[in-house]
Amino acid sequence: MSDPRVAKLGDLLVNYSLGLQPGQLLRIDAGTVAAPLVTESYRAALRAGAHARTRIEVEGLDVISMAESNDEQLVFVSEVDRFEVEQVDAVMTIWADRNTRALSQADPTRVSRRIASRRELTKRLWERIDAGDAAWVGTRFPTEAHAQDAEMSLSEYEDFVYAACHVREGEDPVAHWQQVSAELNARAQELAGFRELRIVGPDTDLRVNVAGRKWLAADGKLNMPDGEIFTSPVETETEGEIRFSFPAIFHGRGVEDVRLRFEGGRVVDAEAKNASDYLHSLLDMDAGAKILGEVAFGLNYEIDRFTRDILFDEKIGGTLHVALGSSFRKLGGENDSGLHWDMICDLRAEGEVYADGELVWKAGRFLHEPGLVAAAS
Repeated sequence: MSDPRVAKLGDLLVNYSLGLQPGQLLRIDAGTVAAPLVTESYRAALRAGAHARTRIEVEGLDVISMAESNDEQLVFVSEVDRFEVEQVDAVMTIWADRNTRALSQADPTRVSRRIASRRELTKRLWERIDAGDAAWVGTRFPTEAHAQDAEMSLSEYEDFVYAACHVREGEDPVAHWQQVSAELNARAQELAGFRELRIVGPDTDLRVNVAGRKWLAADGKLNMPDGEIFTSPVETETEGEIRFSFPAIFHGRGVEDVRLRFEGGRVVDAEAKNASDYLHSLLDMDAGAKILGEVAFGLNYEIDRFTRDILFDEKIGGTLHVALGSSFRKLGGENDSGLHWDMICDLRAEGEVYADGELVWKAGRFLHEPGLVAAAS
């Protein structure tokens, strides 16, 4: 029996997140394990009058590529891919894995080179998105592997995922995300008036300059589920230290207890409890990998646990995260990198954030409704 929540999620992705219109071309990227959501999203796209095609990858091909490709094959980018990124109106990425640790033993240098080789395509797609010429959304289809990472049974994990997306029976997901959008946009507008954020927590005292940068409300249009506000900080002015209490996950591999020290906007010292070679290989990917491309507040308080999945974890209500690497041009960011690695700082117990010297966030919560801080300053 099919799960009605899957069909509801497919409809939400097509009609709310992407806003597909008749005649538009949608590409759905997924692995074979995500077939139920691919099917329902495809059906919803046709009902919206769009043209839909699927790009389905057999699980395990990335492992073979890492092991068998020569240097030329490893970084090869097809002209078909270059052409297609100019043609599609929308892309839906459905993340789903049978084995989330498949690349754990791969050579980290080769992994970094492979990621960097796709940089041009990713950059071009985001240029089209920022210009309003294309749309993208990424979501998660629950699998046994991700349930194990989250330390849940599959049924518990499915309940968690679909509750976070608000596609359970009797819910109106569009109405929910429209309300979230209004709340987050009000907060984003307020934060745009500040010059500097100081983030304070256990082994953390970090200053980021956000002067002149726009903030974006993540309201379900780019990710589902969503619930954060973020910007790209000024590239040359990040100063201080930060410690990440949650493991930093990148392409399924976790690096625990990462600590970074910044001077003049760049990482000058990095250490971790494990996988230091992986950490440093990613930091050395290119010239922009040691610069912050994002700082963000997690504001989805219905996501209250760490799952080893950045789609959910970066939105945990009460956390703050930063990303090393590429920034967002639309928000004023100027950093260019093949890396974009989100790392989560848990501020729910002891954390504080100061905006231009004034305490605005404590123990995982903003202290005022949007607008009140700016009005009082």
